[in-house]
Amino acid sequence: MPRCRESGEPPVAARRIGKNRRDNRGLTRRRKAEDRAISPGRTPGYPADMPEHDRPATWSSDLLRSPHTTADKAGRVRTMFNAIAPTYERVNRVFSFGRDAAWRRDAVRLARLTGTERVLDVACGTGDLARAFLTGGAARVTGLDFAHEMLVRAAARGGDAAWCEGDASWCEGDALALPFASGSFDVVSCAFGIRNFQDLRVGVGECFRVLAPGGRLVILEFSRPGGRVARWFTELYTARVMPRLATWMSGDRTGAYRYLPSSVVTFPGTDAVAQVLRAAGFSRVEIHPRTLGVVTIYVAWNNP
Repeated sequence: MPRCRESGEPPVAARRIGKNRRDNRGLTRRRKAEDRAISPGRTPGYPADMPEHDRPATWSSDLLRSPHTTADKAGRVRTMFNAIAPTYERVNRVFSFGRDAAWRRDAVRLARLTGTERVLDVACGTGDLARAFLTGGAARVTGLDFAHEMLVRAAARGGDAAWCEGDASWCEGDALALPFASGSFDVVSCAFGIRNFQDLRVGVGECFRVLAPGGRLVILEFSRPGGRVARWFTELYTARVMPRLATWMSGDRTGAYRYLPSSVVTFPGTDAVAQVLRAAGFSRVEIHPRTLGVVTIYVAWNNP
């Protein structure tokens, strides 16, 4: 996988990961910190030789009061997602009651594909949205994430029926320093990822930079319902019920499922996110709430 480019370095192209297990040999092997694709100035969450049972929770109660202002948020998020990668998809399906797949299909539909688009899926995780874009008719999809274990699982899904030879490639990199030339993609997408950016404005600016004129940014993200009753029920479920059951199901020790509700409640509202998109240069921003406002799909257009 290519390394994130340092400041001042030319963009680098994403190297494709093979679909067969023999082509991916070594991807799951623990590597030294200096060999991993860590963004400049950031470090892995735990020492490689630290036993799992000795590792402290990545998100403490104090940090969860304001997770988006944590100075080393990016490193903590990377550690968290590497830890929960094996059970990530299963937990999503169970605790969204299967709605996460429908939300992704809606996001693809709102991208208004014509069949020729080059798509970059930022913070792609295990590749769910990338697969939805290929199923929806995208010509080419590149998935980017900085959590190595997530990408390993995305590449391992290459045998799915929706995938064809040459359709997809994978890149380990940082959303705040995308390793692609300006104007490289017709669609940039991000599902449940902008909330995890160390700096929202920088991340959105990078998405705008790599979009070609006439391109669009499609964001799927959790939000707070506007209705009082819907908000009360949603926050009761996400703050009390889901964290305990999801932590038990995943065996997580990083505090990942305590971070989720806190990161949603403390994240800017839909109007504030739309303002950030316009400030980045997008000429038109659409806001599409789904499931009583539990999630929101943003479509931002880069019209010259």
